Formats: sequence, C-alpha cells, structure tokens
Amino acid sequence: MSVPPSGQPPVPEQIAFDRAELSIILSIYGRMVAAGEWRDYAMSFLREVAVFSIFRRAAETPIYRIEKRPRLRGAQGQYAVIGMDGRILKRGHDLKTVLRVFDAKLIRAV
Repeated sequence: MSVPPSGQPPVPEQIAFDRAELSIILSIYGRMVAAGEWRDYAMSFLREVAVFSIFRRAAETPIYRIEKRPRLRGAQGQYAVIGMDGRILKRGHDLKTVLRVFDAKLIRAV
C-alpha cells in the first residue's frame, strides 16, 4: 500500500474482488457454463479497477466484463456489467443486484 497524505486511509496498490464477491461471481459463472453459454474467464487486478472477463471461447475478446471500481462507490455504484461493445448493461452498489442482468439469459423455453 502506498503512503497517503495524513488523515486519509491507505491507498491499495491494486483493486481486487474479495472472497464473498468472487463467490457470487463464480456462482453465476458456473450456472452459465452448465447452460453451455460461457467457456472461459480471466481476472485482472489493476490500480483503479478489478475486472472479471467472461469469454464464449478462450481465443476471443470477452463477451462481458464485471468491474469493481471503488472510486464510484459513492456515486453510481462500484459494480458494473459491461457488454462486448462497451455498453454498461447494469451498474449499482450491490453485486448480486447488478449480476441479475444475467438471470434472463438463464431462463429458456423448454
């Protein structure tokens, strides 16, 4: 952690998902893999953002990105689901609520 100006909390060197957040994300990921929709994932932990990228095949660009940006915590919410085209599909303060954007993809007519 870097040394902040006096009176402020330490600034982390990188942003990461905690164990509870990863559990929620991997639960959705597992259901989508079982449904045959997703095949691979990657995680990036950077200075300003943590990204969970989802791929249909391993050799292509991600079809979705789940991002955590703590600096937006007080504004629009620190979690976002972003589509392949860069559109923000859902943003909010609660990860479970934001990930509900995938629920419609899990419901299929039999």
